[in-house]
Amino acid sequence: MSAEKRNALGRGLSALLNDSENVNQNQNNNNNKANVSSSPEVNSLGSVNEIKLTEIEVNPFQPRTDFDQQALAELADSIKLQGLIQPITVRRLNAHSYQLISGERRFRASKLAGLTHIPVYIRSANDQQMLEMALIENIQRENLNAIEVALSFQRMIEECNLKQEELGDRVSKNRSTVTNYLRLLKLPPAIQASIRDGELTMGHAKALITIEDPTKQIYIHQHIIQQGLSVRKTEELVRDMQRAPVKKEGKQPEPISFQVQKIQDDLASKFSTRVKLKIGGQGRGTIEIPFLSESDLSRILEIMDW
Repeated sequence: MSAEKRNALGRGLSALLNDSENVNQNQNNNNNKANVSSSPEVNSLGSVNEIKLTEIEVNPFQPRTDFDQQALAELADSIKLQGLIQPITVRRLNAHSYQLISGERRFRASKLAGLTHIPVYIRSANDQQMLEMALIENIQRENLNAIEVALSFQRMIEECNLKQEELGDRVSKNRSTVTNYLRLLKLPPAIQASIRDGELTMGHAKALITIEDPTKQIYIHQHIIQQGLSVRKTEELVRDMQRAPVKKEGKQPEPISFQVQKIQDDLASKFSTRVKLKIGGQGRGTIEIPFLSESDLSRILEIMDW
């Protein structure tokens, strides 16, 4: 008989009962700890935790809308081999529900890789912080296009009640940079689409926003696309147009009405070229749509479903 058992017997029945209660108490404590460990509430803020992918919903404030499917597939293949090295960041909605703050590309690739759980950082954030963090994380990506950045800046100003200086502080940009991005949203839709699709760079856009006349913007935009103008050539073309003297000799044309100007602007946006609308007496008139080449004419005729 061991010394421990002899000592226990020597202490009598009460000592054994006390030992039994201590063992039961220790088991209960251990069970409680196990239950706490399995509870999502143990996931502390800022720590890395494993969470089911099915418990995570995407961020509704995500400013990024386009994801390269081939790049996602390549990342998914890497995750299959190496696992997800960099955790995503989420906020807790309730015990078994989380919302993505940043890392949607890794989240999507993990799904493609067939993962059931994913490592995450858990943060506490309200809707305004969610929008700010999602924006800041995304604008640091080189492949986020300028229109997406501009739209995100606009949302922060409108939804978070920020001034441009405050927005600049949040995203580490000076006010002039923020202003230039926001001015992109005032360009005609055809030009915004070209920026979004990568046909125009931010340099081209900065040159175009110095022109106030939308029809001139469309005209230069068409030259850039058709002739493949560099940023430098675009800047030279803009300067030449702005230096062009205004002819004052002869009879000046009558100022056009707001309605006619609106029609001209809409047509210019549709055809991506300058459009001139002339209306004479009795409502008669002409529409002039200039073209730069035979291919440009074919493009315009295709838009007209000719």
